[in-house]
Amino acid sequence: MGRHVSRAWSATVVITAFATVAAIGFAVPAQADTTAQLSAYVSDGWGGGTITSNPAGINCHTSAWDPYAGDQPPVPTGTCTASFPIGTTVHFSATADAGSHVNIPPDPNPVTVGVGYNFTGVVFCPDDGLCSS
Repeated sequence: MGRHVSRAWSATVVITAFATVAAIGFAVPAQADTTAQLSAYVSDGWGGGTITSNPAGINCHTSAWDPYAGDQPPVPTGTCTASFPIGTTVHFSATADAGSHVNIPPDPNPVTVGVGYNFTGVVFCPDDGLCSS
């Protein structure tokens, strides 16, 4: 009887070993991210304008508003967050709407996209002196 137990034990070890090797052999290795998100923020300078990226992907607009009139800040429209390949250098341009100016140009500019959090920001102000540089 000891002989049969020994063979059963050996068979169990061999089957377990093959199952382990098969599972490891078929496991899919983790893939490194090849793209990352880049966000453009248009701040509360109260003016209106658009920030765009080169290469294309970001085209984010905010409207002018008057906080002293009880207006609520507008929600930016367009594409304010986009995916870019990691390592891509993205340049930004800011264009103020009529009646506004660029108070603080896109910063940082350019951005080299890396793993993690990537951003730039811009401040537009109205020409009426509501905010200043």
